[in-house]
Amino acid sequence: MPTLLPTLLLLLLAAAAPFSSAQTTAAAPAPSAADACNGVFLSYAYTGGKQLHPTNATHQAYSFQSTLTVVNQGADELKSWMVSVGFQHDELLVSASNAVLADGSSFPASVGNGTVFAGASMTDLKTAIETAGDATQMGLTVDLVGTQFGVKSPAVPMPANISLANDGFVCPAPTMQGNSTMQVCCTKDANSKANVTVGDEFLSRKSGDLTIMYDVTRTYDSNYWAQVTIANHNPLGRLDNWKLSWDWMNDEFIFTMKGAYPSVIDSTDCIFGTQGTYYAAMDFSTVLSCEKRPTIIDLPPTKANDTAVGLVPNCCRNGTILPPSMDPSKSTSVFQMQVYKMPPNLNRSMLSPPQNWQINGTLNPDYQCGQPIRVSPSQFPDPSGLPSNTTAVASWQVVCNITEAKGSSPRCCVSFSAYYNESVVPCPTCACGCPSSTSQTCSTTAPAILLPSSALLVPFENRSALATAWAGLKHLTIPQPPPCGDNCGVSINWHLYTDYTRGWTARVTIFNWDETSFPDWFTAFQMDKAAPGFEKAYSFNGTMLEINGVNSTILMQGLPGLNYLVAETDGANPQKDPRVPGKQQSVISFTKKNIAGLNVPLGDGFPTKVFFNGDECALPSYYPTSSGSRSMSNIVFSVLLASVLFKLMQR
Repeated sequence: MPTLLPTLLLLLLAAAAPFSSAQTTAAAPAPSAADACNGVFLSYAYTGGKQLHPTNATHQAYSFQSTLTVVNQGADELKSWMVSVGFQHDELLVSASNAVLADGSSFPASVGNGTVFAGASMTDLKTAIETAGDATQMGLTVDLVGTQFGVKSPAVPMPANISLANDGFVCPAPTMQGNSTMQVCCTKDANSKANVTVGDEFLSRKSGDLTIMYDVTRTYDSNYWAQVTIANHNPLGRLDNWKLSWDWMNDEFIFTMKGAYPSVIDSTDCIFGTQGTYYAAMDFSTVLSCEKRPTIIDLPPTKANDTAVGLVPNCCRNGTILPPSMDPSKSTSVFQMQVYKMPPNLNRSMLSPPQNWQINGTLNPDYQCGQPIRVSPSQFPDPSGLPSNTTAVASWQVVCNITEAKGSSPRCCVSFSAYYNESVVPCPTCACGCPSSTSQTCSTTAPAILLPSSALLVPFENRSALATAWAGLKHLTIPQPPPCGDNCGVSINWHLYTDYTRGWTARVTIFNWDETSFPDWFTAFQMDKAAPGFEKAYSFNGTMLEINGVNSTILMQGLPGLNYLVAETDGANPQKDPRVPGKQQSVISFTKKNIAGLNVPLGDGFPTKVFFNGDECALPSYYPTSSGSRSMSNIVFSVLLASVLFKLMQR
């Protein structure tokens, strides 16, 4: 028996049989659960906690400390290990050694519904065979510190379960050792396919709505050059003015960049930190960023050929990444940066990517990014023009998928109208969220009231007089207090224009109420039944788009010269006139040929989903109905409208 046992193996032998002081010879330890595991052994042990201030009779907070142990005792190396822990006591995780959260969240993080841990400094766990049983390479222990609510000592705040989250493994229900330790042995699923590339050296690349490649292209002892490639794969996904952020895990800092720039240039943390001490001779006035979590932004097109910060293919587009269905050549964004490392990682082969990636844009879908996984080195065309490829030193892939954050609201909304009804069914009340404070009282729950079509051309705060006059004419009840506005930056009106025996038409009008203009805008309409009859969009470029194997979505974008949706601007007389939205409009034609049972007015002529720049818009809860005569009410309302507009101009 060796005189020194690895620290991790001592932990796994903690469940050995107790020693009796009455015996003169120590009893042989009983086999532990870890010894019987021929797969990946997991253990979660609660080690302590205490009550925290302030006291709360109904929702008391307690600290907790615990350890998560992961040991690979199988026959194959465990690549990019991930462990799911079923927290269930409103836990707030403050720190985790040797691990990060797989969903890209930074600490402190709310994990009360469970979370998945991924490796940070040590992502791969080798086998006993290839390490001669070296436990420091086979496994690791994660020390967890956090806050939980409601579980008072002597009760123990244990998770509901623990399991290995890597593909191709099966885990039985964990077993308890006493009331503070949970253990499970996960084994390879014989029916699963291997998720590694040829040679079992790297994990295979995964697909997602958006992928980010972190490729180390040159490496030296103290620094390296990395190329970051953001690629959009979702047919309706899009980013405008993208902002990319991550966490450095080993005190790295960015010396210089090409193709992008930090949103804040600051070397203060280096000058007063360990970086300034170690690199004492460095001129930190030229260092771009020493933040632990920098935010990176794209450069404008004018910098694309700048020899200092540009000359990177697919860079410098003002942060716009289009969907590949719209323009494949504009669906990626690339930049390069020089990263300096700190001890003890001063070796050209010691490379690790940043963690906890996050990306977002303006009026775009929300993305949730996983942690980087090591993949086969990327290949790039040789910069000299030779017919060969240059291979990256090391590559990691980050996969991001479109998600809807809890409590989030859309950023655009849709109103419906039709030739057979003079009223517009407006965007729902607070469709894009309610204002935190209003100058006048409004109801956040009252349904939006019907509007005249002319009201769509003025901001919501200027619609009151028009809506009141229309309600009086149409004998509509106005709730008291009246409903709040939709608060959407972009609104889209879908107007059923005509309906005849062989076909029908719709008119689409897009209003930009935001202060941001949208170059290369696009919108998409899902038509569950009428899509096969789509013929043409007259002022837009309209094409059918297949999503998830279903060909029911119409993608529309502006034709050359009409592909720029301007921001809201002042009226002709700002003292009197309301602000004017940016606007684009087109008529769309459909045929009814070979579409049985199509009923345009009863719903088939209206979209079931609408997207603007990739973000799904809020829809009205009902369609316009056919009722009443048009002629006399049009005359009466024209007189009232003239009177109302005259009063507005006199204010």
